[in-house]
Order: sequence, then structure tokens, then C-alpha cells
Amino acid sequence: MISTFFINPFSQEAKQIVKAKGDLNKIIEEDERLINIIEYTSGQRLDDDSKIPGSLWELSIKRIEWYLEKKGHRRYQPGYYRFLFNSQIAKFDVITFHILAQAIGAKFNPNSRESRIFIESEGEIVKERLLRVEHQLRDDIISKILNELLDSEKPHWIQLEKLLENRRIKLTELILKDGKAILDKSAPKRIQQIINSIRENIIPALIMQKTQEYLYKVNEMAAKIEPHPILVELANEIQKRISREFFIPKKTKPGTIKASKLDFDAFPPCIKNTIKGVKAGNRNDAIVLLLTSFISYARLYPAVFKERKPHKVSDFDPTLNITLNEILPLIYEAADNCEPPLFQDDPQEKLNITAKLGFGLHETPRLENEGESKWYTPMSCEKIKIHLPILCKPDNLCEKIQNPLTYYNRKRWQKRKEEGDRDIPRSNSRR
Repeated sequence: MISTFFINPFSQEAKQIVKAKGDLNKIIEEDERLINIIEYTSGQRLDDDSKIPGSLWELSIKRIEWYLEKKGHRRYQPGYYRFLFNSQIAKFDVITFHILAQAIGAKFNPNSRESRIFIESEGEIVKERLLRVEHQLRDDIISKILNELLDSEKPHWIQLEKLLENRRIKLTELILKDGKAILDKSAPKRIQQIINSIRENIIPALIMQKTQEYLYKVNEMAAKIEPHPILVELANEIQKRISREFFIPKKTKPGTIKASKLDFDAFPPCIKNTIKGVKAGNRNDAIVLLLTSFISYARLYPAVFKERKPHKVSDFDPTLNITLNEILPLIYEAADNCEPPLFQDDPQEKLNITAKLGFGLHETPRLENEGESKWYTPMSCEKIKIHLPILCKPDNLCEKIQNPLTYYNRKRWQKRKEEGDRDIPRSNSRR
């Protein structure tokens, strides 16, 4: 029977396995037992030795690599990662989970890109492992894990408060009775199918929440105690691997909206008017809400409304060089052009600009603060008309547009078309 710690790395049994491992220096040593399990995993591709982890160090990296490639779709070849779903690897796997958590938690802020990817990857791997458990065993496994994580299959909804706060589950997705969530098999047959779905979905959410809390604890401890060099080295390697996935320039097909240097001629009238300078009464909204979001997305992620995938600034600007040296200077210059200059009597607006980029209320964006707030998308033309009518001086193109960023993409497309460039980006978004 499958061990619950293969799915729940926070079980007591899992903790005992990790505790017994002891010496971190040995995680880089090749382990024949690990290699043997992988080689005899059903469906495992063995034609590329670089895909076969021979040590706990390499297995740690493969865990992250699996998620990045699965998420990217383009290169993903599941045959190279069958071993991740072979329960015989459970003891090795639970150790690598804790090694990764220690490395990432010690090196990075819990809200960082690296932490976010680790948390998401754990949720995804748990979800897939649950789906692969034989149907007749799944109910028992789920019951045991729920009891490990919640001490009950009928937890009070307050025990799920963190999941609700972080939107990993919704209150409307639960069935409650007397304030308790029904997760056991005693429910009436007519709602058993719904209960089964809730039971399977809540376990990945719970483990993701536990993982996030774990990273916070490790991060706090790392501020007091210097982390092991092996963990620091692993964290650096994970960072490089994530950076390669996000930031190596990829070939794009015709019609793709690509990030590039800003084209000022393609800015819509409202943005041009904001950059020239705004008078008191409109300065704050114009600079903080309108210009900050527009400039950052136009420079880094102009396809946001076409692709509709949430990202963070560091996904496109890993060192924040573009943000600090191109985006913020342009925003600050527009703030200085205001009458009176915005920061002269409202210096706290610098904090709000940083917050709108997703780095919380800080003077300057820093990677360790990313995730403390949301990277806001550009406000719509309708909102600009209502809140900043003085800036809205529509031209002919504005009549077909519902968002200044869409205007920018369309104008760039028109310019390149006129210049005879066939490989031109075009947005079909109406926002």
C-alpha cells in the first residue's frame, strides 16, 4: 500500500525519515538505490542520462524542473519524469522536499518567485499523485491524510481560514453543517460525488498552505542562524534553473506581442498627457494608478490581456534592472512634471508606486519584497473617463479601444505594418 508521506511530507513518519537522514553533505553523493528505482520505473525514459537524478541534490532540482517544463508545455516530455510518481521513491522524495524547503526558505523571501514556484510545484505534484492512487485505495489514503493535516474529517471552517484567505479554496466550494466542513464519507449518497471532489481538492491546498508556513519559519530562522553552504548552493542552482525557464529569449511566432523598448510614439493620448505633467487634483491617480501600471506592462508584459496569465515583474525582469533603470525613472520624471511636483508634497506616493508594481509599501522595489502586493494591470478607458477625464483626449484609434495598453499594442502593430514588417505583433484583445 502507498505510504501517506509520499503525498503528505508533513506527516510524523515523514519527519522521522528526514530526521534520520542527518548529514546534509551527503545529499550530493550518488545513490545506487535511487538510480535503481528510477531505472525500473514503469514507462520511464532512459535514453538521456542527464534526465536521471543520481543523488538527492539532483532529485531536488528535477522536482522543480518537472513543474517548470510541465507549466511551459513546449518542451514537456512526461516520460522523463515517471519516477516522481513511483511510490518506491517516497523516502528519497520526502527528504528532497524538506531539503528544497530549507534551501529556498533560507535564501529567498517567502513571497519571492522561487518560493511561489516551489509552493505551486508541491501542490501540483500532490494533485497528480492522488490521481494515480488506485481508486479502491484512494478513500483510505485521503482519510488518513486529512486526519494528519486537520486531526479530523469534520474540521470547523475556522481551521480552513488560511486556505480561504489565500484563495486556495472558496467557502462556496465547501459543504458546511453546524460550522463544520463535511469531508468524510458519512454524507448522504446524493452528495457523495461532491464530497469526493472536495476531499481530493482540499489536500493539495492544505499542503501548499503548510509549505508556505514552513518557508516562513525557515526564513525567520535563517535571519538568526547562517544556513548550511550546501543549502545556499542548492538555492542558487534553483534560481538559475528558474531564470533560464523564464528569461532565455524564446522564438516567437508571427502575431506574438513581445516585450521591447518602449515606443513613445505609440503611447495613447492619456499617457502622453500624463507624462507632460498633471495638475493638483489628478496627480496621484494619474501617476500611481494609470502611468505606473501602463509603463510597466508596456515595457515588460504587453500581452497581458491577450495571454491572460498572471505574472510578477521578476518573471520578466529577474534582476529588476529594467524596472529600476527604465520604468521608474520615466514614472518619476512624469511625477516631477506635475504642478506642483508630486513627491514635493506627497513623498509617500513613491511607496504606492512600488506597491502597484507588486513589491509592497517600500521606497524601492526589491526582490525580497515581491508578492507583498499585486502588480496592477492598466486601468480601463472607461475608468479613465470617469476618474481622469482631463487626460482623456481620444483620437480616431481610441474609438475602437477599451484599454490604453491595447491602444499601444495596436499602434505598434500599425506602425510596423506601414514599415513593411511581416512578423508583427497584433492584439485581438478588446480591453
